[in-house]
Amino acid sequence: MAAPSPPPSLIQSITVPLLFFLFLLPPLQSNPATSSTIELPHTLSPTTISVVDFGATGDGVHYDTYAIQSAIDSCPTFSPCHVTFPPGRTYLTATIRLKSGVVLDIQEGATLMGGPRLEDYPKEQSKWYVVLAENASDVGISGGGVVDGQGLKFVTRFDERKNVMVSWNWTGACLGDECRPRLVGFINCRNVNLSNLRLRQPAYWCLHIVQCENVLIQDVSIYGDFNTPNNDGIDIEDSNNTVITRCHIDTGDDAICPKTNTGPLYNLTVTNSWIRTKSSAIKLGSASWFDFKGLVFNNITIVDSHRGLGFQIRDGGNVSDITFSNINISTRYYDPSWWGRAEPIYVTTCPRNSNSKEGSISNLLFVNITSTSENGVFLSGSKGGLLSDLRFINLNLTYRRWTNDAGGLVDYRPGCQGLVNHITAGIIMEHIDGLVIDNVNMRWSDDPLRQWDDPLDFRSSTVNNISLLNFHSSLFVQPVKEGERERLGRATE
Repeated sequence: MAAPSPPPSLIQSITVPLLFFLFLLPPLQSNPATSSTIELPHTLSPTTISVVDFGATGDGVHYDTYAIQSAIDSCPTFSPCHVTFPPGRTYLTATIRLKSGVVLDIQEGATLMGGPRLEDYPKEQSKWYVVLAENASDVGISGGGVVDGQGLKFVTRFDERKNVMVSWNWTGACLGDECRPRLVGFINCRNVNLSNLRLRQPAYWCLHIVQCENVLIQDVSIYGDFNTPNNDGIDIEDSNNTVITRCHIDTGDDAICPKTNTGPLYNLTVTNSWIRTKSSAIKLGSASWFDFKGLVFNNITIVDSHRGLGFQIRDGGNVSDITFSNINISTRYYDPSWWGRAEPIYVTTCPRNSNSKEGSISNLLFVNITSTSENGVFLSGSKGGLLSDLRFINLNLTYRRWTNDAGGLVDYRPGCQGLVNHITAGIIMEHIDGLVIDNVNMRWSDDPLRQWDDPLDFRSSTVNNISLLNFHSSLFVQPVKEGERERLGRATE
């Protein structure tokens, strides 16, 4: 059953700014000190250079690094240049570096493949990428081909719950079990364009945008092994004026992940995309030292993911003016070693540790959201970092179980309280000041295991100024599939 339509004034207030984003006009939210509009590309005809002319064999066995880098370096300065990779070949390479004006034209049927050896990457771990651009402008990758990180060669033990991965931490270059190369990185760049491209099997993060201005990511398909940890789809860090549209992301870890490590993040728009992940489909954080402001997510489909729309604010940064609209979500349980407990919407702020500050989250709008999930919505502020001015308008929330994984847990990770036993509720709320729930339909399956408890769960001492308008909660009967009745009978014995 479709939820009632929002009032015309609300439709107008949402539609107008979204159209600005969709047509790449000036941002809805802007900070005069840091933001600018996305600039038009060069009108000059680009120079075209083929890596084959510089000696690339493309046999997938011998390294073509020198030929590829020579082709890039031969591009004229301050002029657009397309470095082409002819189809029907696989170009094995160590790290290659782009310079201003260069676009890699990896043609359909061609693959640029990263090497799996430590010596294929620079000594400095922060530069471990297959393709890297630093301090460059008017750069990108396109052409319809593939960039492949050979991620499966970094698996030391395959496990359906979570793979065990190679870590190069023995080198001293980095610590922990996440010491592996990323696939593509743009650091401190302007006017970045990635379009008509397939990114495949990263060993670690797939596409990393750091301290960049004016980035367009369009018609990009990302595929990472579903059981591999830390193979994030797109990580946007300390960057402003970014548009992601018509992307398809199917990966193990977080799919789209804005972060703030060294500066704020403004004006990110994500539209018309499809996501599947064993972690969070969209996650702000958990690196959150500086502010997030002016983010719009519209017309997105999220399927079979561990968490839908997530906020993990742990380091004192503040979040404001975020819109989620026209989103379909399906979330389910996976192994608890992955962060997430099947929440369609997860908004949390708490200090990562005793030395961390508490950030606030305010002015969030969720409108026209439909979800089917194995767990409820989780909204959790902290004593010094309240959630305020949250609006949930025109939502259809369906709760039912279809996996055998245990429920009854609230997930505060990373840091904070960790995993905590808690009843399963439609919406759990704590440390909130200002919440509007309008035209929200909540439906519950007739679960034989009786795992559902309250539609709304909160303590009045920490939750204030709630408005419920046209809120409906009801039971629905779901048909039991063949063989399911026997399984449920065993579970209740």
